[in-house]
Amino acid sequence: MGNESKKELQSNFNKATDLKDLVAYQSGSIVSKQIIERKTGSVTLFAFDRGQKLSEHTAPYDAFVYVFEGAADIYISGTPNRLKSGQFIVMPANIPHAIDAVENFKMMLVMIKE
Repeated sequence: MGNESKKELQSNFNKATDLKDLVAYQSGSIVSKQIIERKTGSVTLFAFDRGQKLSEHTAPYDAFVYVFEGAADIYISGTPNRLKSGQFIVMPANIPHAIDAVENFKMMLVMIKE
């Protein structure tokens, strides 16, 4: 991460900030913005345009997803979970998962590493 990106992120520390304002929708895309990155985990915000998907994959650590705007189907081991604004789910380590934006939606992803 470049110095300007670090400065931009640090400008959000120590003050109340609305998550919705930190990441913007882009037509036909998935936009991400990492807020915190440490050896023990990270916090990343995402804005998915309607119809965008993350294909099935696994991660070696647990992941907490909080939807703060819109709705998405989050699949864990092939089972769909419809999440809407204000809801969360935990995607366990080493279990296949995927995301399908059923409408524009924004989420926060918290990765917890051991």
